[in-house]
Amino acid sequence: MPPNLTGYYRFVSQENMDNYLRALDINVVLRKVVCLLKPDKEIIHTGNHMVIRTITSLRDYVMDFDLGVQFEEDLGPVDGRKCQTTVSWEGDQLVCEQLGEKRNRGWRHWLEGDKLHLRMTAEDEVCVQVFQKVK
Repeated sequence: MPPNLTGYYRFVSQENMDNYLRALDINVVLRKVVCLLKPDKEIIHTGNHMVIRTITSLRDYVMDFDLGVQFEEDLGPVDGRKCQTTVSWEGDQLVCEQLGEKRNRGWRHWLEGDKLHLRMTAEDEVCVQVFQKVK
């Protein structure tokens, strides 16, 4: 049975964000701003339904979805694109596939103890973020 990811997580670290954003064609000014942000994550996981809130001082981004059901995701606040998104479990990892203009776009969430890991991919770039569970 997959883990329940419900909780509030504080930003700890990230690697390779600038190159990941470059792969998404984000302009240099916005890349610099995003690289300075320290987002928190709030996850509400109820059965096959999830809400993942990414919280920053500039703007929040909310994903509200049912596991295994494809939906159109509006990534306008991120990079101006829309994609067909499906989130499902692969073992103990929550895996998101975002089909659209960019090859190999998506992410994975998994827990190691009280740390939430996020691995985001776009084209050939990978960004990893780590969050500490606080409640």
